[in-house]
Amino acid sequence: MFQKIGVVFKETLDFESQVAPNLEIVHEFCSEILIFGEELKIPKNKWDFSHNVDAFIQQVDLVLVFGGDGTILKAAKDFIIGNKPILGINMGNVGFLTDVSLDNLSKLLQEIFSGDFVIEERSLVQATIGDFKIFGLNEIVIHSGSYAQLMQYSLELDEKTVYELRADGLIISTSTGSTAYSLSAGGSIISPKLDVWSIIPILSHNLSSRPFVISSEQTLTVNLINGPKNEASISADGQKDINVPFGKSITINKKKDKLKLIHPKSYNFFEACREKLGWSIGTDKNNK
Repeated sequence: MFQKIGVVFKETLDFESQVAPNLEIVHEFCSEILIFGEELKIPKNKWDFSHNVDAFIQQVDLVLVFGGDGTILKAAKDFIIGNKPILGINMGNVGFLTDVSLDNLSKLLQEIFSGDFVIEERSLVQATIGDFKIFGLNEIVIHSGSYAQLMQYSLELDEKTVYELRADGLIISTSTGSTAYSLSAGGSIISPKLDVWSIIPILSHNLSSRPFVISSEQTLTVNLINGPKNEASISADGQKDINVPFGKSITINKKKDKLKLIHPKSYNFFEACREKLGWSIGTDKNNK
């Protein structure tokens, strides 16, 4: 089913001590391994390297990502055009997308390579400013461009006015991103089975403004009115800020491409919430 496996790993990981031993386990289940990145001088290695995105994604059947959710977010941007499924191997702490741990890596790989898995499609949110586009798996964030200073903007949903606010900014979060920045800003946790967006004002000056949820099939327009500088800022998944002049409009809609995540059949989103967020389940430890 999966013959040639692509591997991506977090840049701060030591390849020889943290990644290579796990590749020995992966190699038991597949014929070839192709690693994305510059070739490393490892003696007697069993794998090839590629630093070209297009060549890498065309050759592999499945992408294994060693790292945390941030590494998955970067992989989603790099490899989304290839439409190849991604399996996240958790090398960090809080990981909602990297749900396979090193402790049971061999067991879960056995299940997955035997066909005992599910593929989950995750939508991406896209922002368009003129001819320029950015997209994120977690969220699009628009902010005033200055720390602790308000901007003024209006919001339209399918060309109908929602409100006009003064706030530090606005978060447009996917259900995937509901456990990321959105959660810190007071948004609800949303099951990834729901294809919706949370719209969350950041520190609004209007006490009655609250987060709300819309269908990802709808189109959102953010009209930038004014702020402390000449420009507001926009970013996707916490990446580099891009400046947008006040007076411009930003269109938010769903990107056509989707990210395919592979999970073992035992995967349970709310079990991950219990583990990562410290939710108590009382005295009944058998509650799944």
